[in-house]
Amino acid sequence: MPGPYRIRGAVSLPESELRWRFSRSSGPGGQHVNTTDSQVELRFDLAATEALPAVWKERALARLAGRLTADGVLVVRASEHRSQWRNREAAALRLAGLLAEASAPPPPERRARRVPRGVVERRLRDKRHRSDVKRGRGRDKGWD
Repeated sequence: MPGPYRIRGAVSLPESELRWRFSRSSGPGGQHVNTTDSQVELRFDLAATEALPAVWKERALARLAGRLTADGVLVVRASEHRSQWRNREAAALRLAGLLAEASAPPPPERRARRVPRGVVERRLRDKRHRSDVKRGRGRDKGWD
């Protein structure tokens, strides 16, 4: 899955701005795991990128502030697969998904509406019914 990686619409991440690092992954794999660098760490400098529109970049910086390193780099790791190639794909897809979600426009604000009369009446009717049921459970029923 070579780049560029599509975020949304015509905007994509160029391969030149992605920094890949590989290391040994934990987990199953037998003797093979001791010799293969299958864990992938993908770094993307969000603060310095020119690939994203300015508005998207501001949104993403604000929403991903907790995930960024001190110098504005977004780091994604993948080690769930035994193959380095599949881990590269997983990390790239995760990064693209994170950026797409973080740069998305905010949802429209919710406008307050009146509660319909039928809803209020139904709630009060149910409350009265429940009250009558509980009142009927008393000890003194007056049957003497």
